[in-house]
Amino acid sequence: AMKKAVEFIKKDPVLMAAWVLAIVSFFFVPPDKQTLSSIDWRSLGILWSLMAIVAGLSVEGVFEGIGHAVLSKAKTCGSLAFLLVFLCFFAAMLITNDVVLITFVPFALMILREAGQEKQILPVVVCQTIAANLGSMLTPIGNPQNLYLYGRMQVPVTQFVGIVWPYAAASAVLLILVLMLLPGRREALSRREEDSERPVIPGGSGKRRVIVYLGLFVVALLAVLRVLPWPAAPAAVLLVMLAADRKVLLRVDYGLLLTFVGFFLFTGNMGRMEAVRVALERLVSGRELAAAVLASQAISNVPAALLLSGFTDNLPALLVGVNLGGLGTLIASMASLISWKAFTAVYPEQKGKYLLWFTAANLGFLAVLLGLAAVI
Repeated sequence: AMKKAVEFIKKDPVLMAAWVLAIVSFFFVPPDKQTLSSIDWRSLGILWSLMAIVAGLSVEGVFEGIGHAVLSKAKTCGSLAFLLVFLCFFAAMLITNDVVLITFVPFALMILREAGQEKQILPVVVCQTIAANLGSMLTPIGNPQNLYLYGRMQVPVTQFVGIVWPYAAASAVLLILVLMLLPGRREALSRREEDSERPVIPGGSGKRRVIVYLGLFVVALLAVLRVLPWPAAPAAVLLVMLAADRKVLLRVDYGLLLTFVGFFLFTGNMGRMEAVRVALERLVSGRELAAAVLASQAISNVPAALLLSGFTDNLPALLVGVNLGGLGTLIASMASLISWKAFTAVYPEQKGKYLLWFTAANLGFLAVLLGLAAVI
């Protein structure tokens, strides 16, 4: 039993930490009527809806179809790397950074090996990871911390994008500069022709499902933008998925949702302990960006957003901080672990080299973007 418990904790340490903190906090603030009100049901409901819809589209092979369509345009090794990285950058704005990496990192490994470009794989995967983490900051639905903070901020979407676009734009420029340094980028690609023939959308019943999922995606977007009341999204998703494809509901990352619940309970309880709240507010206020970046390095940026948002009103600074905070250590953004697992599964002997490249590139990007933040 002990071994099983250790395995479970190893599988999702952030989830365990969230619930240990929540449970400990209940010794100081016993559960009462107010307890459940510290849970942000709107964020959880919409996040669950989006995860289910994207899982459905993923099962139908839509993202891989789009990937193949985009890559059929590549003529040189450099353009292939460019497309693989910017596919992650732009797709993350709509389908979240982790889904992008789950989909396109294994895809990049496969395509680059087929093209005989193994030397490009490590830098491309590192760039894809940075691209997904930074591209996702531009929209409220790009990553879980944005969805949560956008819900809390109560500002129009244009104002939200206005806060983060300079950093997203600078990130795109930096990525282009890094890709221009790749070795052998002028080499022509040797490729098999049958690749570009793949349809983006499957035929038959799959096509109907894709259209239905896209309809649900629109409903979820309208809920995010507060055009529809938020319960419309989970209700529509649940009803449709039960009818269309129940198995998709099992593909949702329930660990992430439970992690949110644990942190909501913990921060809610801390906020109700006067002395603790005052101390934390003093610590964070006026230093939101730095606090968010630092906290993200140790506990990753989603928990950092959930924890710090209880102790400051300057949510725009916190938003920039947790998004830039996704750069840095391997756990600063949990999505980065997806690339690490995919790469090291194929190249176990290059673990050290990957970590070195990853950390150097991340710290470089972080330094430039923090410089930009200081100016702004």
